Amino acid sequence: MNHLSVPLPPLTGLAVVCGVACYLLNAALMPFYQRYALARPGARSSPDHKTPTPQGGGLGVLLAMAGGLLAYAALAADGALAGWGYAALAAGAALLALTGALDDVLQLPVLPRLLAQAAAAGLGLYAVLTRDAPLAHYIPLPLAALVFGGGLVWFINLTNFMDGIDGITVAEFLPLSGALAILAELGGVPYGDGLIAAALLGAMCGFAPHNRAVAKLYLGDVGSLAIGLIAGTLLLALALDGFPVAAFILPLYYLADATITLVRRLLRGENVTVAHRAHYYQQAQDQGWAVPAITKRVTLLNLALAVLAVIAVLVGSWAMQAACLLAAMGLVARVLRSFTRPPVR
Repeated sequence: MNHLSVPLPPLTGLAVVCGVACYLLNAALMPFYQRYALARPGARSSPDHKTPTPQGGGLGVLLAMAGGLLAYAALAADGALAGWGYAALAAGAALLALTGALDDVLQLPVLPRLLAQAAAAGLGLYAVLTRDAPLAHYIPLPLAALVFGGGLVWFINLTNFMDGIDGITVAEFLPLSGALAILAELGGVPYGDGLIAAALLGAMCGFAPHNRAVAKLYLGDVGSLAIGLIAGTLLLALALDGFPVAAFILPLYYLADATITLVRRLLRGENVTVAHRAHYYQQAQDQGWAVPAITKRVTLLNLALAVLAVIAVLVGSWAMQAACLLAAMGLVARVLRSFTRPPVR
C-alpha cells in the first residue's frame, strides 16, 4: 500500500501545520524578541538563567494557531468553527495577547491586567454559554457569571504563574490538548473544540524546541495569558457538556500546585502580587532537581491524567469517574510531595 496516498486525519494535519508554522515563525521573529522583549533574571527566575533571555514566543504560538484555524475554516465546508462563540473566544485571546505583549515590554500595573483578564474571561464565558451545554441549563446566569467567570480569571493567572521554568508549559498543555483532540475524534466533544485543541497541540510542539532547557526563548505573558484563556474555556465547555470530572482531571497538576501555593502564601500573610519561588516545581529546583527531570516528571504525570480523563469520558459511569478522579488526585499528590524532597540519585 502506498502510504503517501493516505490523507492525514484533519486534526492531525492541522496539528502538523500549526507545529511547523510555529517553529518557523519563532525562528524568524527571534531578532525582534532579542531587541524588544528581553526578560532579565529576577526573583522568580530559574537559577539556570543568569543572562537576559528573549521572551514573546507565545506570539508565534498564537499566530500559528490563528493561521491554521483560519485556513481550516476557509477550506472546510463542515462549519465546525462557525458561530459567534468561537469568534468571542478568538477576540478574548487577542485581547490577552495584546495585554501580555504590553506587559512583557512595559510592565503594566495590576489593575489594567485584571480588567483585561476579566473582559477576556467574559468573552470565554459567552463562548461556552451560547452553545447548548446540558449542565448550563441548571445554573442561574448570575451564578454562572460569578463562578465560571472567576474560574476563568484564575485559570488565566495560574497558567501565567506556572510558566516559570523551561518546558513546563509545554509539559502541561501537550497532554491536555492532545486528550481533547482525541476526544473530538472519538465524538466525545464538539469537533470545533477539537480543532482548537489540535491547533494548540501542534503550536506547542513547534514552540518546544525553542523552550527546552536551557531555553533560548520564553513563552512570555503574550502567550501564557491567552493560552490560559483558550484551555480554560475548552475545559469549562467540557465540564458543562456533562464531563466535569474529566475537565477537573486534565489540568489537575497546574490547579493543585498554583492553588495550594497561593493559599499557603495568603495564610503566611505574604503579598501575593510579588514574584516568588514557592511553587512546588520551584521547590524541586531548590532541592536539587534538574529542570529536565522536573519537566519529565510533569509530562509523565500529565500523560497519565490525560489517559484517566479520556477513560472518564468514554466509560461514563459515575463509579469509573470517581475511580479516575481518586487515581488522579493520588498521582498529583505523589508528584507534589516528591518535589519537596531531594531527587533520588
